[in-house]
Amino acid sequence: MSIPPPEVLLVDSRRVSCDGASGIRGGKGFRPAALGHPRVFLEIDEHGYVDCGYCDRRFVLRGGPADGADHAALPDIASAASDPRPIDPV
Repeated sequence: MSIPPPEVLLVDSRRVSCDGASGIRGGKGFRPAALGHPRVFLEIDEHGYVDCGYCDRRFVLRGGPADGADHAALPDIASAASDPRPIDPV
């Protein structure tokens, strides 16, 4: 049984960054680095998506092969990893 990613973000660029806190907002003294993880840069490959190795956010290329797919059925793909299994867009 696969577990869906905790968050799926549609993006328009193959190169994305993640700090784990970009969606978290606070009041006075807001410090996103204290709530997230070190900023990492990820590259979306031919599968059309990539997962952050820290927080498991999934970045999906808008209009790519994974856009609209069932993300619970797709394997995790970390940046610079290759998965020999092709995805079956739904």
